[in-house]
Amino acid sequence: MPAEPRPVNDGNGPRIEPCTLQSLEEWANLRHALWPEAPVQDHRSEAAAMLWEQKKAAAFLVRLPDGTAAGFAEVALRHDYVNGCTTSPVAFLEGIYVEPEHRRRGLARLLCRAVENWAMHLGCREFASDALLENTASQNMHKALGFEETERVVYYRKPLSTS
Repeated sequence: MPAEPRPVNDGNGPRIEPCTLQSLEEWANLRHALWPEAPVQDHRSEAAAMLWEQKKAAAFLVRLPDGTAAGFAEVALRHDYVNGCTTSPVAFLEGIYVEPEHRRRGLARLLCRAVENWAMHLGCREFASDALLENTASQNMHKALGFEETERVVYYRKPLSTS
């Protein structure tokens, strides 16, 4: 049985904690900052639903020493093919966000470490993610965190007429 995610704290610095119902509002607001196209209430509902799927998905907050939530990471287990991976399940970083004023201080690295620990407890041997082609800041962050690029894909769609 996998161990429950525990808060990570390295002294007096920032700490990582699993997202809970008590942190739902902070988590939803951070999700909205990353994905502003959806209203906060949708983020709140999606986040609350994740709490019921703790063996399939997890989320973590990073808190500053004063208790302020400065970022989050969400991970899901994917059993389908994940580009560039050879094992299953794969821990997939669905989203990671650190408030702009707190970036480049190692907070994303702490979040990823918590995600990696969660994934390893569930038997994952690979950790994957993606970034849009034009999002070079995210690509640079992934490289700094030890991810290696596996491939580039351009998706297409064609609407089908109903007549």
